[in-house]
Amino acid sequence: MGRITTRDNVGIHYKDWGSGRPVVFIHGWPLNADAWEDQMKWVADNGFRGIAHDRRGHGRSDQPWDGYDFDTFADDLDELMTQLDLQDATLVAHSMGGGELARYIGRHGTRRVRQAVLLSAVPPIMIKSDTNPEGVPEDVLTGIKNGILTERSQFWKDTAEGFFGANRPGNKVTQGNKDAFWFMAMHQAVQAGITCVDAFGYTDFTQDLRSFDIPTLVVHGDDDQVVPIDATGRKSAKIIADATLKVYEDGSHGIALVPGDKEKFNRDLLEFLKS
Repeated sequence: MGRITTRDNVGIHYKDWGSGRPVVFIHGWPLNADAWEDQMKWVADNGFRGIAHDRRGHGRSDQPWDGYDFDTFADDLDELMTQLDLQDATLVAHSMGGGELARYIGRHGTRRVRQAVLLSAVPPIMIKSDTNPEGVPEDVLTGIKNGILTERSQFWKDTAEGFFGANRPGNKVTQGNKDAFWFMAMHQAVQAGITCVDAFGYTDFTQDLRSFDIPTLVVHGDDDQVVPIDATGRKSAKIIADATLKVYEDGSHGIALVPGDKEKFNRDLLEFLKS
């Protein structure tokens, strides 16, 4: 495990496993790099170098009071890529991490990037509006913030149900999935949790997606209860010039962690890495 220090003196924790062409994993909210351990081992076992960092305010990284916006997240990622001198990398991003990936390419280009993977990701924009009627209503975002402020431990336990689709008949979600979600969420700073809701809810990544000039795999479940596929994944796949969309039937928001979908995603990821 390693650590870099950013331009504003924030310590960013990261894991670095294996050797070969780099695969950089960018976690969702309110998680951290631990969410990617199955995929990191999978790519490392198959001849790649898996790297995953804790976003500022999450996990083992520092918890500054501000800086929870996508320009800052993208610049943090750029510093990680630069300080580790990563070249020809594949960026794999989940949920809110998809915004970080998109803004990174929008601000820093693809000089270091070979491919991108957007998994259950928030771009192009989450919030419901006249131009995005499939999006998430504002009162849902307000409810999330209120839940964190009222009793965040119970809020995370409740949120895990829909995150993984544990509230659907015949699901394969384990208690371990839900416990791991709660544990990672409780290591997110409250200030980061609240301000990130506004960041991922209202930021428009459309122009960033138009900057993609690399092959991109978009993976999304059609039963995602957190980031609706019709507002995000399907639209991103249309905006990005060289995108392939894979829809997981009955897939939840937590595809990379739930038994069954996890193994399917790992196979799809490896196939894409080798393409």
